[in-house]
Amino acid sequence: MQIKQLLDIEKIRSDFQILKQKVNNKPLIYLDSSATSLTPDCVINEIEKYYKEYRANVHRGIHALSEKATLAYEAAHQKAADFINAEFEEIIFTKGATESLNLLAYTLTKRLHKGDEIILTEMEHHSNLVPWQQLAKEKEILISFIPVTAEGKLDIKKLHEMITRKTKIVSITHVSNVLGTINDVKTVAKLVHSNGSLLIVDGAQGVPHISIDVKKLDCDFLVFSSHKMLGPTGIGVLYGKKNLLENLDPFLYGGDMISEVSFAHAKWNELPWKFEAGTPPIAEAIGLGKAIDYLNELGMENIKDYEEYLTEYAIKKLKEIKGLTLYGPQDAKERTSLFSFNVEGIHPHDMATILDREGIAIRAGHLCAMPLVTEILKANSVCRASLYFYNTPEEIDNLVDGIKKAKNIFGK
Repeated sequence: MQIKQLLDIEKIRSDFQILKQKVNNKPLIYLDSSATSLTPDCVINEIEKYYKEYRANVHRGIHALSEKATLAYEAAHQKAADFINAEFEEIIFTKGATESLNLLAYTLTKRLHKGDEIILTEMEHHSNLVPWQQLAKEKEILISFIPVTAEGKLDIKKLHEMITRKTKIVSITHVSNVLGTINDVKTVAKLVHSNGSLLIVDGAQGVPHISIDVKKLDCDFLVFSSHKMLGPTGIGVLYGKKNLLENLDPFLYGGDMISEVSFAHAKWNELPWKFEAGTPPIAEAIGLGKAIDYLNELGMENIKDYEEYLTEYAIKKLKEIKGLTLYGPQDAKERTSLFSFNVEGIHPHDMATILDREGIAIRAGHLCAMPLVTEILKANSVCRASLYFYNTPEEIDNLVDGIKKAKNIFGK
C-alpha cells in the first residue's frame, strides 16, 4: 500500500535488536509502547560511545573530554528545542514528564492563594493529577475537572462554564493514555489565555506520535518523556515560555544552577541551567538527542500517517470481536494508536497473561489513571495494546487471534 511505502518497515524493524528475540518460544510482538517505547540500536550505540570515548561531567571542566561532553549535552537541548519549535533557553531537562509536572506544580502553586482555582480533566494520568491535588489541599485551592463524554472526548463546552476569574491554571493531557483521544489544545489555549490563565500540556503520549509546534499550540508549558519516544529512561523535557521560566523560582538547589554564591546569598544561573541543579543526565540527554535524530529522519508526518493506517485497521479488527468493549473515539483521525479494551467475562490480568504466552506484550490495570478507569469507564481495570511505527498489521492480526484464544479458554 502507498501508506506503507512512506516508511520502510522491514528496515525500521531491523534497527531494533530487541525485536529479534522470542518470548515463550514465540516471536516478540511488542504492544506496550505507551508505557515505554523500544530503543533503536543507534541510540544505544550513541550512549555507549559517550561512556567509552568522552565520559566526563559538563560545564565544569576545561579539559577536552569535558568540553566534548558539554557540546553534546547542549546539542541535545537544541535538538529538543527544534523538535517542538521552541528556543534553546526554553528547554529544561528533568528526570521525566512526572518530575516536570511536579516542578510546575510546586513552583506555580507558590503564587496561588486560598480560593484560587485549577482546572484539570477527567482523563489525566496520575502525574498530572496527584501533584496538583496534594498541593491544592495545603493551599485550600479548588480543583475542578473537565468531563469526558461517552465517546471518550473532552467536553470543551463545559470548560466555558467552568473557567472563572479565579482560575489560575489549566493543565490537560494532549493525548489520553487510556482512551487515545487527541485533545484540541489550540481551542483550549485560546479560551485559557482570554481568561488570563496559564495552560500546561502533558505531551507524554502526544510528542512521540504527532508533530508538535509549541508556538502554534500556544501552550505556556509542555512536558514529555524520552523513554516514550525511543530514548533512554531517566530524562524528560519541560518546555516553558522564556518569560515565564525567568520569573519562576528554581525547583532544586545546588551546583550548576547558580551564578554566584556567598555564605549569605545566592544568585541563579541563566536559563536553562537555572532549573538543572547538580550533575545532569548527560548520557541520557545524548541518547534523547539521537532518538530525535532518528524520528526526524523518518519524518513525524510519515509516522503519523502510518500509525493512522494501523489505528484504522486495529479499530476495524477489534470491533469484530464479540463481547469486546473498545474505549475512546472510534474514528482513527481523533485518536492515536493505543487501544484500551475489555472482553466480557475475562479479567484484564488474565487476558494479558494469555497474550504473553503468545509472545504478545500488552498492559493491564488502571494505567495510572485510576479515576478515569474506575469512576468514568466504570471498570476495575482495562487491557491496553499500544502501537508505534515499528508495528505491523500482521501483529494486530496476532493480537486478535490471541484475544480469541483467551475467549475460547474462558468459554466466551
